[in-house]
Amino acid sequence: MDFDVHLAENLPAGTAYFRLYKWKPYCISLGYNQKFEDINLLKAASDNIDVVKRPTGGRAILHAEEITYSVIHPLNGDLSPVEIYRKISLALAKGLSLYDERLIETDLENVQPDFLQLLKESKGIACFASTAKSEVKYKGKKLIGSAQRKMNNVVLQHGSILTGNYHLKISEYLNLPDKEIDEINRYLSEKTIDIEQILKQKTDYDKLCLSLKKGFEQEWQINFVEKECEVKL
Repeated sequence: MDFDVHLAENLPAGTAYFRLYKWKPYCISLGYNQKFEDINLLKAASDNIDVVKRPTGGRAILHAEEITYSVIHPLNGDLSPVEIYRKISLALAKGLSLYDERLIETDLENVQPDFLQLLKESKGIACFASTAKSEVKYKGKKLIGSAQRKMNNVVLQHGSILTGNYHLKISEYLNLPDKEIDEINRYLSEKTIDIEQILKQKTDYDKLCLSLKKGFEQEWQINFVEKECEVKL
């Protein structure tokens, strides 16, 4: 994610980036305005789970059985940040349908929750405990969580595409009373879904990444040029 920030701060004119990556070891990332005190850092460390702060907004995500995506896109007047967010979600949904036709039933959330109120509630700590407008759902359940940040004239957007159900374990690392943990567990089980749960088969990550790339190319009507970048952070 530091590399994403580097790309956003050094974006050449007429350029945008789309990246896909996984985490080793697993990691909990906190939203830009979240506190490390929300997480039981000792338990995370004992379970070999890193804890980092994201440069983008949103709330805590357990990066495990998932793919993280990032998009770095200039604000050149053609699209607003809200329009970029929606277009990214449409591209992700298209990529999922290319991966497996059974995922064609994804759609976008059309209601924006009251995040100020949500953050006052215990479930507000976890990203997948609510769905923001234009996030990708499958039959009403959240499949992709996304967060965006404007950096000067550039938009940086991160998101987590759930492939398995390990994200449900986020509750084990939250500094909350047991009753509130139980509420979050129930909510996550009812309101989230992952690709393997839908398709009843293991994820082919190479195929999924290629499909997501094609989804962006089709939705944005572009052709990606793959580039290897080396930078000391």
